[in-house]
Formats: sequence, structure tokens, C-alpha cells
Amino acid sequence: MHAFDVLGDPVRRRILELLADGELASGAISAVVQEEFRISQPAVSQHLKVLRESGFATVRVDGARRLYAVDAAPLREVDAWLDRFRRTWDQHLDALATELARGKRARRSQTRGDDA
Repeated sequence: MHAFDVLGDPVRRRILELLADGELASGAISAVVQEEFRISQPAVSQHLKVLRESGFATVRVDGARRLYAVDAAPLREVDAWLDRFRRTWDQHLDALATELARGKRARRSQTRGDDA
């Protein structure tokens, strides 16, 4: 499965957000996702399976618990791919920031000029 197919699903994105703060038991993940998305526990398990099989999450067994964690490698690959586009947006955002600063200066200048 392609990385964007994995990340395109809001449930899987939410699971990764939960895991971004650290390792979590499958039961804890399931409780949050079931509450937020109103899906069944087996559905959550399927999403966890997709994340495991696509390499976005790892799992380790701790007694009766399964503990999930983010595997950053696929996210770094996505980030590298997005970097080509980020450079373009960075230029546009820098230009926007410059124009906003000019607008602020102009308004301050007008305000001071009106007070004189």
C-alpha cells in the first residue's frame, strides 16, 4: 500500500497522532478511536494491521498487551517527497510575510501621520 493511501485515512492518521506521544497499548488506542470515530474494535484492529504492514507502526508483545509505536522511517520518506513542494510554499509564505509586514508598517505610519 502506498504511503498516501495509508495516510489518506483519517482513522489511521489519528492513530499515528496518538502514537506520536509514545508507545500505547492497543486497548488504549482502540478506546480513543472507537469513541471519536464510532467504529468497532475489529475495525480499529484492521487499521492497526494496515499501519503495521505498511511499516508506519511497530508492535511488541508485553504479556497480554500489544504495545504500538510509530516507526518514523516511512514518515521520513513522505517528508522527503513533500520537501520538493515545501520549498515552493516556503517562498510563497516568505513573500506573504513580507507583504504583511509592509502592511503593518504602512498602517502604523498612517496612524502616526494622522496624530500629528
